[in-house]
Amino acid sequence: MKIRYTLIPLVLFVLIAASNLTRRTSAQATPKEIDIVARRFEYQPSELTLKKDQPVIIHFKSIDVTHGLKFEDLNISATIDKGSSVPVSFTPTQVGDFVGHCSVFCGPDHGSMALTFHVVE
Repeated sequence: MKIRYTLIPLVLFVLIAASNLTRRTSAQATPKEIDIVARRFEYQPSELTLKKDQPVIIHFKSIDVTHGLKFEDLNISATIDKGSSVPVSFTPTQVGDFVGHCSVFCGPDHGSMALTFHVVE
């Protein structure tokens, strides 16, 4: 009789722990998908808040000329041809603000074309 009452809490603990692990794993495995439009001389939206350790797929689309995107700190680099869409997949592993810039000259205000990722816990 004592063994039965001892095993019940143990079994419940194992079931609850397994349930939480399954939820956490499936949430991390599903990437967040975001669309960003590049055009002279901006990205729309120009700022994104992302979660640390959550996979992301960003679909970049250029509507006017070829643009680029380079985040030195995140090791992200992409070229987006006019009229095309380019998926960029990554998982932010550190918290902070990261600024990427257009890496293909697109006109006189090219230097002001920036995209900011705010990565939070």
